[in-house]
Amino acid sequence: MYKYEIIIYWSDEDQAFLAEVPELPGCKAHGDSPDQALANAQEAMQLWLDTAREFGDSIPEPKGRRLIYA
Repeated sequence: MYKYEIIIYWSDEDQAFLAEVPELPGCKAHGDSPDQALANAQEAMQLWLDTAREFGDSIPEPKGRRLIYA
């Protein structure tokens, strides 16, 4: 199973928690809670990967943990 970074944040505009998977272009989801957004993002990731395989598109390797330099 691939493990990609998922960024979850509150969107005032959407009035929902958004979950984005930066390494998979266009892979996003939302939910009423952070947990729901995460679960929806995991489902969206699986659909993204299945679609890429179906069409023979390349699947990016996960980059791993984000490093933050101060």
